[in-house]
Amino acid sequence: MMRRMALENPTWGQERIANELLLKLGLQVSPRTVRKYMPNHCVGSPGKRRQTQRWSTFMHNQAQGIVACDFCVAVTATFRLLYVFVMIEHASRRLLHVNVTAHPTAQWTLQQFREAIPSDHTYRILIHDQDSIFSKQVDQGIRNMGLRVLKTPVRTPVANAICERIIGTLRRECLDFVISLNERHLYGILKEWVHHDNESRPPKSLGPGIPQPRAALPVSLQTSRHQLPSGQLVVARSIMRGLHHDYGFEERAA
Repeated sequence: MMRRMALENPTWGQERIANELLLKLGLQVSPRTVRKYMPNHCVGSPGKRRQTQRWSTFMHNQAQGIVACDFCVAVTATFRLLYVFVMIEHASRRLLHVNVTAHPTAQWTLQQFREAIPSDHTYRILIHDQDSIFSKQVDQGIRNMGLRVLKTPVRTPVANAICERIIGTLRRECLDFVISLNERHLYGILKEWVHHDNESRPPKSLGPGIPQPRAALPVSLQTSRHQLPSGQLVVARSIMRGLHHDYGFEERAA
């Protein structure tokens, strides 16, 4: 329990944990004993506690109001380099926006934010790296939308892990298996994959779950885990010409 409290509350010191155990759980433990069982990275000098949250704790606590973005590249059949802009919502893992360009500029990037973020949004923070494409003009435009800009440290992709993860998934499940002809072709491919990712693919980070969940399962599946509903047939819908499939129920023919 002492170790758990220290991990879940990185700003708590040994005396705070000892008091929490005594007053809330009725367990009388000395601060020295608490210190003995605290993880090494949670232990500072005697009487000193961590003054700031870990980055992962901050991200977890603020997830409902965070969106993140980044660029990746794709190569066409004629070896032309295209830039793919991706924006994702942290809490739901929903892809908000994807677009393609051969010549990314600050003006083009700012327009992507305008298209992705509605005027009545409830987001508070936008995370991006220190790429020069995110100029002062772009950041000021983002602030004008009511968002606080957080830039990740140089060469620290883990600070934007959720966006980096979805870009990795995009490569492994889409871009590595298709060869685009041009911008228009690649955008069409990405649009279909984004629809599949938001409404069909269950990310492990959601427990599992789906960013944009469908209607509730049939009653028979909610009451029995191993019995399919009577009168229903499992059907597969091809996605991206058979690269992926989406499964659902269909009424069985009489």
